[in-house]
Amino acid sequence: MKKLYKAFMLLALAVTGVVTTGCDDYLDVNKNQDAPDYVDGYLYLAGIQQNYFGIYYDLRAAAPLTQMFGTSSYSNFANNYYTAGNDAAGELWRMVYWNQGMNLENLINQSMEAENWTMAGIGYAMKAFSWDMMTKYHGELPMKQAFVAGLLSHEYDYQSEIYPQVREWAYKAIELLEKDDATNYGTKISANDYIFKGDKSKWIKFAYAVIVRNLASLSNKKDFKEKYYAELEAAAAKSFASNADNAELSIAGGSENAAYSAYNNFWGVYRGNLSTVYWPHEYAVEIMTGRVPKYREEDGLWLQVDDYETANLRYEIADKQIICDTLDEVGHFDPRPLAKLCTKSIINVETPMVEDMAAAKKFVFNGGTFTGTTSSFLNNTLCDPEGKNDATVATIYNTSRVWSPAGITQERSGTGRWLYEDNAPYILTTYAEIMFDLAEAQFKVGKKSEALATWKKAVAADLEFTASHLVTGKILEQNGVKYHSGDVISKANFNALAAEYLAGPYVNGLSEADFTLSHIMMQKYDALFPWGALEVWVDLRKYMYDIEYTGEYPYNGNGWDLESVNQKKDSDPTKVYKGFYLAPAQVQGRKSSYNTKNNGSPCFRIRPRYNSEYMWNKPNLSALKPISGLADDYQCSIPWFAYPGDMPTERK
Repeated sequence: MKKLYKAFMLLALAVTGVVTTGCDDYLDVNKNQDAPDYVDGYLYLAGIQQNYFGIYYDLRAAAPLTQMFGTSSYSNFANNYYTAGNDAAGELWRMVYWNQGMNLENLINQSMEAENWTMAGIGYAMKAFSWDMMTKYHGELPMKQAFVAGLLSHEYDYQSEIYPQVREWAYKAIELLEKDDATNYGTKISANDYIFKGDKSKWIKFAYAVIVRNLASLSNKKDFKEKYYAELEAAAAKSFASNADNAELSIAGGSENAAYSAYNNFWGVYRGNLSTVYWPHEYAVEIMTGRVPKYREEDGLWLQVDDYETANLRYEIADKQIICDTLDEVGHFDPRPLAKLCTKSIINVETPMVEDMAAAKKFVFNGGTFTGTTSSFLNNTLCDPEGKNDATVATIYNTSRVWSPAGITQERSGTGRWLYEDNAPYILTTYAEIMFDLAEAQFKVGKKSEALATWKKAVAADLEFTASHLVTGKILEQNGVKYHSGDVISKANFNALAAEYLAGPYVNGLSEADFTLSHIMMQKYDALFPWGALEVWVDLRKYMYDIEYTGEYPYNGNGWDLESVNQKKDSDPTKVYKGFYLAPAQVQGRKSSYNTKNNGSPCFRIRPRYNSEYMWNKPNLSALKPISGLADDYQCSIPWFAYPGDMPTERK
């Protein structure tokens, strides 16, 4: 990033005439007197990539929509409603159209003209990835007219056109990256490529990953098997082969020593953007710790446990958990919550690390604390719905709560932990994600045994991925006060627990007869927590949030009304996400209703950026079907990828 800053400074100097030629000669350099007409492609590269931090900005909206995060900040998104009067959750729009925008177009076009095939191929791969993500998030987009010079308004294109174009860009990237390239780049690519350091083979795999992700979102289409499956299977075979291929964007980091605050991870401790206003949603906690509750079908209530002290649960949990359970037996324990979730209990700084497997299990089963209280992972209401044992609520950073010599409670967390660490990379996509996509596709076309084998690879890959980002825990001291920094478990102990879990009944011990679509999608949910919330939201929407309805898709009066959403019971074998209920589902903990402007519907898309479309492009927004972009409930318009058939032109 420092190199990029220096490059822009050089460009600025060139524009202002601070060069060695005569004071009038600089006016002949460019036709555009306000900016250079030509910038070498490699100078664009780092800036285009670093703008992927915009994904993490908008995960503040997407993660609550998936019930990965709870929030007191973007609470409108948690409630599936927001107005069109601000730019909240509009960072992806800004990233693709503006921050990357013409910079990426120039990189591609100039590289093509100069026959710099590798650079152009990288450009097309990034373009495919960005547009695939943006259309899944927003739906319809101005695509054909996006960068047409001189236009003051831009017509929208529908997803049925955008989707194949994304794949065409990805295939173009592969074609160019596979061409012989006579250009001597030196370190121009490797020094400015913060994802793959100029490794062409990995960029090719990445482009295939984009194709897999694009097609996986169409798995609920009626013609998926005939029209899309073979292409997805072929792309998956040429995509990521291990976690070594993962697309991770490295950053400068540095905490307080960074030259600029933005060099640190957006989720890191130093920038503090998650603070105390985001926490793991109770649904995420439930599925990762084997505590999905048993909902009574007649009234949606939980059954209270009589012997609370022994069970360590106030309410009964479902008989069949999908990811793990609370039995203290070998292979029943999934160690990922130790990295991915956070606790609401005091961390004893004198013993900040889980030093053995028995202690790790006790840490989870006794409530996520080293001090023996019955508080649990943050926001797990099954254990403590009244908050009686909640000493203090820690941030998602697992802040240490310690006592100073003066007796005043202080908070310290060092540079953070796991993906919430100042130096942690931004995760774009992983080998595990691609394997989950393939497993789902195989399952949907009837290749159940192949799907099971692929799924096992996916789970193992995520456990390995999770371990790779653990931050070694240590005791720090400031002004005489000790505090804990880093993760609560070492990589060695995590891996030992992971090996037990993989060999146990929830992964390798799972039989083909018991293997269901829920196992695939809920393990994928776990694997993508929380960095992949955008793709998980795609999955939730294509399965229509497990709403019970008739016909091809739900609508007001057929799946929901103004007061409630009719969701499938967990006992329904067609329900994909066991335990998942939207806010108006009328089960315990879910008995609210949406804003009246939603007409009872959950959110199915994010509105376009306000400062762009709602100020300058209203006529084209208004023309969108089946729900106008100016309608109060446009965010409830189901996107094309989620319809089993064609997108209707009129709303029901």
